[in-house]
Amino acid sequence: MQPLYFEADGGRIDVPVRQLVIAGWTGRDLDAVEHHIDELAAIGVARPSAVPLYYRVAHTLLTQSDQIEVLGSSSSGECEPVLIRHQRAWWLTLGSDHTDRQLEAQSVVHSKQLCAKPIARQLWRWDAIAARADDLELGSQIFEDGRWAQYQRGRLIMIRPLMALVDGLSRHATIADGLVMFCGTLSALPNSMSVAVRPAGKMRLKLHDAGAGRSIEHEYSVTALPVVN
Repeated sequence: MQPLYFEADGGRIDVPVRQLVIAGWTGRDLDAVEHHIDELAAIGVARPSAVPLYYRVAHTLLTQSDQIEVLGSSSSGECEPVLIRHQRAWWLTLGSDHTDRQLEAQSVVHSKQLCAKPIARQLWRWDAIAARADDLELGSQIFEDGRWAQYQRGRLIMIRPLMALVDGLSRHATIADGLVMFCGTLSALPNSMSVAVRPAGKMRLKLHDAGAGRSIEHEYSVTALPVVN
């Protein structure tokens, strides 16, 4: 059982993690979902069998470190809201579904098992922000060409209601304390070469609650290990 340690309500909360689920293809706007499917198809990723889709992933992949190691140079991150079930209540934080894109072209579910999943160190009570959840701002930046560039930007209204994703998950997994669920992402913003999904050596994640004037942030760097045949 892997414990994660969070700052919440002015103190520290220890969460023993038992399950990790990655919810994919979770856009509220079906046209936006198709756009994300298309941008991944451009790098060889097959269409999903269902929308949304729930991937069960080893919970030991979760990390709160500011540095991860990956195999080769073909992986990239995705900024996502993350729900955590703890003490029979839901909590919200932020994470990156870092994924090997080369393997993703062959098997999405296998690619999601290959990379560590960075997660932030702060938690918000879901009940405290549920009424304004759609207005929460989600975004990421990547470090490329010697500077930070906006990589993703939008609000949670662009993602299916998170509790609706929980309802869908209940048909596939047990909802219990220790469950962590990544809830989907936003489309990547293309660079000057019109490339959207792309690797970077550093990534910044941010979830901003303007109503309360607070943010959850996390930054991590990526070390590419050599591929030896």
